[in-house]
Formats: sequence, C-alpha cells, structure tokens
Amino acid sequence: MRYFSILAFTLSLLISINVNGQTDESALKTIYSTSLTNGKSYEWLDYLSNEIGGRLSGSKNAELAVQYTKAELEKLGLDKVWLQPVMVPKWERGEKEEAFYLIENQKKNVNICALGGSIATDENGLQANIVEVHDFEELEKLGRENIEGKIVFYNRPMQADLISTFNAYGGCVNQRYAGAMEAAKYGAIGVIVRSMNLRQDDFPHTGSMSYGDLPVEQRIPSAAISTNDANVLSVALKSNKDLQFYFKQNCKQYEDVPSYNVIGEITGSEYPNEYIIVGGHLDSWDLGDGAHDDGAGVVQSMDVLRLLKESGITPKRSIRVVLFMNEENGLRGATEYARVAKENNENHIFALESDAGGFTPRGFSFSANDTNFNQVLGWQSLFKPYLIHYFEQGGSGADVGPLKTETNVVAGLRPDSQRYFDHHHASNDTFEHVNKRELELGAATMTALVYLYDKYGVNPITKETEIKN
Repeated sequence: MRYFSILAFTLSLLISINVNGQTDESALKTIYSTSLTNGKSYEWLDYLSNEIGGRLSGSKNAELAVQYTKAELEKLGLDKVWLQPVMVPKWERGEKEEAFYLIENQKKNVNICALGGSIATDENGLQANIVEVHDFEELEKLGRENIEGKIVFYNRPMQADLISTFNAYGGCVNQRYAGAMEAAKYGAIGVIVRSMNLRQDDFPHTGSMSYGDLPVEQRIPSAAISTNDANVLSVALKSNKDLQFYFKQNCKQYEDVPSYNVIGEITGSEYPNEYIIVGGHLDSWDLGDGAHDDGAGVVQSMDVLRLLKESGITPKRSIRVVLFMNEENGLRGATEYARVAKENNENHIFALESDAGGFTPRGFSFSANDTNFNQVLGWQSLFKPYLIHYFEQGGSGADVGPLKTETNVVAGLRPDSQRYFDHHHASNDTFEHVNKRELELGAATMTALVYLYDKYGVNPITKETEIKN
C-alpha cells in the first residue's frame, strides 16, 4: 500500500509541472499578477463604452465595435483573426418615450422605455384605463371582459429574498418577454411592465420581448416602467380603478441586416483540432453603453488570449476568443457559430462565457457530466488563494449553450450578482460603474480556467462513465 501511495504522490507531482518547469500554482500566480499589473481589459472597455457606446444589433455602433475589436485582436499577434458573417435583426427606439397619468387633476410623468422588438404607438400616443396584474394566471382570471380596450400593467417584482439575483430575474422575466403576446389574447391595447430590477430607482430597464405567432395586426405596444414609478402607479390604482394612462413610443422594426462575429485564435501546438473558446456578446442595448452587459465579458475574453501570451504559456490546444453578435435580441451569432463549427466538424472540448457583469468573480457554473465536473472540483484548491470558491454544476451561458455536446464542457463565469440588475438593460449600464480591479480579476480567473483545460483536456465518456451517469 505504501508503494502505491508513493507512486500516486509522484504522479500527482509530475502532472502539476509544465514542460517549462512551472507548477499550476505558479502559472496561476503569473496569470493573476499579469492581469492586475498589466491588464488591457479596462482600457478596451473604456473605448468600447465611451468612444463607441451602446451597440444594438444592426446599428452603426455595432459595426464600429466589430471593426474596433477586430483591429485590437490583430495587434495581439494571434495566429488568426477573422469575421464570421451573420444576419441580425435591426430595431430602433426612435425618439424618447413619453408617459403620464392624471391623479387628483395633477399630471404625473412616468419613466418608461420601449421593450426591444415592440411596435410603436400611433403618432398621437395611446391612452386608456389601466389594469394591474402580477402573472398570467391573474390575467386569465380577469378575462376579456375586464381587459379588452385597456392597458395591462404587469407588476410582479423580482423576489428580493433570493440570494441568486439571476434566479430572481428568471422568476419574473416572462412578463416582459411574453406579456404583450398574452395580454393581446384578451383584447388589451398596450402593456406596461415593471422593470427587472431589485433596486428602487427611476431607470426603466429594456430587454427583448416577443409576439410569438401573433398576427401583425394584433400586436400591441409594450414598454417597461421604472420600479419607483411602478410602486407609485400601483398605489394610485388602488384609490382610482378608472385611472387613465398615456404613453407614446416611436420604435420601428426593419428587415434583417448583415453583421459579424469577431473571432481570434491561437493555434494549438499539439492538438490544433481541439478547440477551447472563450467569449462574450458584442452587442448591447441602446440605453446605456453596455459596459457590464456585455462589454465586460467581451474585453475579459479578449484579454484571456493576451494574458496567455504575456504569461509565456504556449497552448497545446487551439484557443479562440469569440465575440458574439446579437445575443440580446436573437442569439443569431451563437447559432451561426455553432452551425459552422458543426459543419466543419470542429471538436470544441470546452467553452467559457462571461455575461454576468464585470463584478468581483466568485467562480463558475458548469454544464458537464459527473466525471468532468469532478475533474473541475480537483482544481478548486488552485483558485482558493484568489477567493474563487463557487464551482457548481448546471448552467453556462446563452452564447456557448448551442455548442454543448454529450462529451464536452460549457461554463459561465459567475461574478458577484448583487448589483448586476441595478444596471442590466438600463441607461446606467455605463463605464463608470465598472471597477478596474474587479474586471481584471475576472479576466485572470477566466484565463486560469482556460489554462487548466488546455493543459489537461476533458475526460472522454466511456461505457463506465455512461453507466455512472
């Protein structure tokens, strides 16, 4: 038994040493030190946010972001940099929205914004009685007789006692996405939706919505209302059921237009046909400059490849950064990347996404079989000095999701989420709300995980693995 213990210890020691004599611990230390003392992510984000701004799919700013990030990747001396064409939707907000209601003969102005993909009101706006509901079940109970000809006000807050704010978001986002489609079934003529925000403020939060298969002539305008105004409106409705609400928006949907995913690659030295990708989405909503969602993920992903080079690491596998276009209102970039990868028979063994803001990194979520997840848990102690402790199975990211297979691993960076929805899809998602050190810690954390997957690969599924799972 003692012989086998010594052998196991010797093997574990050997496996922790790189060809250049560097242990995994020292490699991670170099990566973190380089990011914190010589990072580029914050500089890139400054330009992306302040020189370009919001990057809605199909817009001029989205095109400028494609050109800028491609040029910056080319400066890194990667083996390949290219643009992958993709057709994307084009929707424009138009002039700033207006909304108000009368209470005790006083005009109460309201902060709203059109939801992405909504139709406009007519040029004179829309005015009608408004009825408050909290879910689709309540909508159904009220029925057409209580809804027809009215504006539906969805007022279900994010659940404040959930520690995971993403779970709180998931618990109420259906009213934003499908609210207009459901209300139109009962003859509603417009929809106002409480913003997906835990904080009480005056910023309305946009986001995608869908009409499903609803005929064009039955579609109704849909807008978000700030949390402060939603609270006040709810109180006003309790004292006046006949309250009249007015809103006007000028948005417009156009035909699809061409755009691009931006891709850069370091070709693997030993296994060039095994691919590891890291990425975020280049598009953003138009109200702010998309610094957290998802400028942070874009620049962190770009910096992963730079940090590998700066740290003297020669990848064995091909490492790609993919800056996806159109995550916010279509997922066209991710779908196209996955389609081309499958068409080319590319073996993507690992994909990592950053799309949860530039806040302090806490760890990762993984979509992986038990064997591969246990491999990840074996690396957990390497991250302990950097206070990275969250390693959970289940979930990855919208853009890497289409790449998932039975044999590979897809993952998402998980920063602290408590402040994320204060900014998500709102006009205060701006550069000054991103902390340089937190952003650089995230870039380093992503690079460290990519380094480990490049070095050790993934565990292939065997018959024994299938039986266990």
